[in-house]
Amino acid sequence: MSTNVLYDAPGPKSRRTSRIISVVGVVLVLALVAYVAYLLGRPRVSANGAVTASVLDPSRWDILLDRNLWRNIGRGWLATVQAAAVASVLAVAIGVLFSFLRTARTAWVRVPTTIVLEFFRGMPVLLMMLFILLVFSTGAFWAVVAALAVYNGALIGEALRSGIASLPRGQREAGLAIGLSPVQTRFAIEFPQAFRQMLPIILAQLVVLLKDTSLGYIVGYVELTRQGLNRLGTSYGSTYTFTLFAVVLVVYLITNLLFSYVVRVVDRRTGRRGVVRTKGGGGLGGPGLLARAGRPNIPATTGAAGGGGGGGR
Repeated sequence: MSTNVLYDAPGPKSRRTSRIISVVGVVLVLALVAYVAYLLGRPRVSANGAVTASVLDPSRWDILLDRNLWRNIGRGWLATVQAAAVASVLAVAIGVLFSFLRTARTAWVRVPTTIVLEFFRGMPVLLMMLFILLVFSTGAFWAVVAALAVYNGALIGEALRSGIASLPRGQREAGLAIGLSPVQTRFAIEFPQAFRQMLPIILAQLVVLLKDTSLGYIVGYVELTRQGLNRLGTSYGSTYTFTLFAVVLVVYLITNLLFSYVVRVVDRRTGRRGVVRTKGGGGLGGPGLLARAGRPNIPATTGAAGGGGGGGR
């Protein structure tokens, strides 16, 4: 009898079917890759009969040796990182403000905040950029930064609110018991714990913010996408469009993968600190930040110890 409570162990027929499906899936994926390579490798013939070299032809990749290309790509990358950094700081600050107002006890503060927050969460980021640019005439940089900060700040605020709601009630009661005001209790006791709980979610949202800076292409901000595909595309010509697209794609992938790696490292380190250890060495709660260290360390009481103590008395 299987010890798995979710499903029984697969029998010979199920294992054979699983192997067949796996082999067919691998063959289909390899066929798709081969077809894409064929499309990229064949020359292109235009309507007037002119033949263009294939995308994989070395003549279409020689610009990778041009220093001016990488200098301009680096300039666009710095513009992307600059906008993302400023928007990230503002988004966290706005998120803290939203979460504080969202958890207020008075309805005249909490209800309007909820309406504003839901409005910002439901509004597309690109429309927000265009609105800020056209109405406030802030320029492309601040239109991108403000829109990303407000939108992601609303999402971070909801994450912090969820983190505060997940804390034990004793955390707040303990702060009030030692003479702290409700505001002091919120900022000194609840916010640090909620922020630490939701740190992976916040960092993951900042990764999304970094990728959303590419929307600045529409409002005229010269970030990595606009620098690589628009300006360099005009300089080098349409022959190198796919090459420039590949370069921008690789730079974005490397940047996001590095940031995602930092998120995973932070999650593991804060997760180890967040596990509550009992006297016997066991941990309460699973890995990750949701295993809180704020709970008291209560030693386990075994039945044998209790019985022995009672019998002695």
